Amino acid sequence: MALHVPKPPGFSQMLKDGAKHFSGLEEAVFRNIRACKELSQTTMTAYGPNGMNKMVINHLEKLFVTNDAATILRELEVQHPAAKMIVMASHMQEQEVGDGTNFVLVFAGALLELAEELLRMGLSVSEVIDGYEKACKKALEILPDCICSSAKNLHDVQEATALIRPAVMSKQYGNEDFLATLIAQACVSIFPESGSFNVDNVRVCKILGCGVTASTVLHGMVFKKEAEGDVTSVKDAKIAVFSCPFDCMVTETKGTVLIKNAQELMNFSKGEEDMMEAQVKAIKEAGANVVVTGGKVADMALHYANKYKLMVVRLNSKWDLRRLCKTVGAVALPKMTAPTPDEMGHCDNVYLTEVGDTQVVVFKHEKEDGAISTVVIRGSTDNLMDDIERAVDDGVNTFKVLVRVCKMWDSCPGLEQYAIKKFAEAFEALPRALAKNSGVKGNELISKLYSAHHEGNKNIGFDIEGEGPAVKDMLEVGILDPYLVKHWAIRLATNAAITVLRVDQIIMAKPAGGPRAPQGNKDFDDDD
Repeated sequence: MALHVPKPPGFSQMLKDGAKHFSGLEEAVFRNIRACKELSQTTMTAYGPNGMNKMVINHLEKLFVTNDAATILRELEVQHPAAKMIVMASHMQEQEVGDGTNFVLVFAGALLELAEELLRMGLSVSEVIDGYEKACKKALEILPDCICSSAKNLHDVQEATALIRPAVMSKQYGNEDFLATLIAQACVSIFPESGSFNVDNVRVCKILGCGVTASTVLHGMVFKKEAEGDVTSVKDAKIAVFSCPFDCMVTETKGTVLIKNAQELMNFSKGEEDMMEAQVKAIKEAGANVVVTGGKVADMALHYANKYKLMVVRLNSKWDLRRLCKTVGAVALPKMTAPTPDEMGHCDNVYLTEVGDTQVVVFKHEKEDGAISTVVIRGSTDNLMDDIERAVDDGVNTFKVLVRVCKMWDSCPGLEQYAIKKFAEAFEALPRALAKNSGVKGNELISKLYSAHHEGNKNIGFDIEGEGPAVKDMLEVGILDPYLVKHWAIRLATNAAITVLRVDQIIMAKPAGGPRAPQGNKDFDDDD
């Protein structure tokens, strides 16, 4: 008879076997803070232009070499529940403004680290939270006073380049001038007078070979595909888009055809050919001169497409097909029928060209509103091009933020004053991270920044290109950050830190499923 071991009295007595329960400062709060600090310190070394790259291999064994915090976190798949809150705040920052994800992680980590000091000194969690909330509110009130420059004309490529450059510099230090110019040209070329800007309208096409400086901007959509037929260029294109294969329609049920002699076989084949020709001819007579299909292209259909001078392009990706429909104003038809004028799209020029040694099909749009521009990235390796793509993404999102706003940031009674002081101290983590990643002493830099700011020079910042802990006027050298990036980063990082601090108990149920397979030698049955 098995010996029954009673559970200890308390909360754990109410839970099933295998459940875990942690409570109190030591077990819950400090444990959560420690996990968030570890995550923050991981990405802190990737902060700024001199930040180190991380090599991440995800669950699909795909390799990422990058210093982009959003990509690192997305591929790491963080499991700790408290650290996940910081990750969610970072993802929210990415969705809201597209930049400043590492700022959120570093700042939230600093807030929690300083909160731990206050809690160990004897302050209660509620006092720390109240102090942080008041300090955050005050910081967001002060932030508009720190605005030092405004975007006057976003239709000017030079001005847009200067404003996008700092965001690109943090990802591609050394190539920022060239890439910022490309991104500015791509954004300005599709920025309509109406003032509405869509991030999806700037696409990226990566073509291996040559170098970064061979990258270009093409006005329109670019696909790494070849034209299927003989026609390789069409002007004033009327485009019919089919989500089905460019082939004969087949019946849903199977049928059997009994052929008794050669004449019947010829008639059967001739009937199939006539039907195919009638379908292609109907498409041509509807006014279309370009056919885009999402499936395979049959040889017979291609023969008649060449006969009627139809250009045929095959796109395997449904996402590409939807994006093209949106660009040219077409409707993707589910079966091969003649399109109506409303269902056809229009494009000024569709042609096949060569970039490097890669054949590409370009859908060029001269129209201003709703057009798409594509940044064609060249590079020696896929990892390098992926990193440049992330830099382009940050630059385009910075332009979007500028379009949204068109502008570029002690007296409290009670114990909350200590938390407010620590909130202000947490901002030191950012210049300290920049200094550490640049090989400079952080304390010397902080003291220089404090003295410059006390003298009223609010635009003074860390000069990463200077000797030692040098400082410089950031407005003069054109290193500016959009107001909304800082606004959302402070807000989200504070909210994430407060959410973590509010947790005083962790209750984990027993994981579902049976026992796990042994992780050791997979071939343990084999005799060596």
